[in-house]
Amino acid sequence: MSAALALRNATKAYGEHDALTGFSLTVEPGQIRAIVGLNGAGKTTAMRALVGQTQLDAGQALLLGTPIAAASASHLAQLGYVVDEPFGYPELTVFANIVMAARLHGLAKEEARVAAHEWIDQLDLRQWADRKARGLSLGNRQRLGLACAVAHRPGVLILDEPTNALDPAGVLLLRDCLLDAAARGAGVLVSSHHLDEVSRIAHAITVVHAGRVIGELEPG
Repeated sequence: MSAALALRNATKAYGEHDALTGFSLTVEPGQIRAIVGLNGAGKTTAMRALVGQTQLDAGQALLLGTPIAAASASHLAQLGYVVDEPFGYPELTVFANIVMAARLHGLAKEEARVAAHEWIDQLDLRQWADRKARGLSLGNRQRLGLACAVAHRPGVLILDEPTNALDPAGVLLLRDCLLDAAARGAGVLVSSHHLDEVSRIAHAITVVHAGRVIGELEPG
C-alpha cells in the first residue's frame, strides 16, 4: 500500500532564503503525523508542496504514491486540506460553503447536503449555519474551514496550524475530528508550534527547523 503522503528530499528556495532543504517525511494511511517547529521553520511550505500550491526546486511531493503534479481527479478528490487560510466564500452561508466544498470533491447534491448538516452538528456550527462566512468570528471561520476540508471524508487530510483562533471547546472538537479520520484509515498531517497539543493525538512527531527535519519525537 502506498503512503498517504510523502516528501522526498524536498528543496525549495525563495531568492536567497532556503525554505526547505532535503526535507523528507511520510504519512501512512491511518496515521496522524505532526510537524512541529517555530514560525518560519518550513511547515507551511512543506504543506503547500504536498497540495500542489508550491512547486519544488528539487525532490518529490507524493499523494497516494503519485507525484502531486500528475495526480488525477480521483486522487485529488481524496485530499482535504486547510493551508494558510481556511476555505470559505465570504458571500455564502456556512451551510452553502460546506455543500460547495463537498460538491467540488465529487459528492452528489443530496450527499453534500447531508454531509453539511452532519459536520455543522459535529463542529457545533448549527447556530451559524445560515450566517454568511464574512460575518463569522476567526474561530468559527476556522471551524468552517475544517468542515469544508472533511465533509467528503477524505483519505488524506492536511491541516496547517488548525488550532489557531480556536477556543478550548473548538480544540476538543478538532481533536475528535482528527482521531476519527485516522480511525477510518485516513492519513493525517497536521502542523503546529504547540507540541503539548499535538502530542496528545499524534502517532509520530517530526521536528523541523530552518527548512530541515532535525529529529523525531515520541508522542505522549
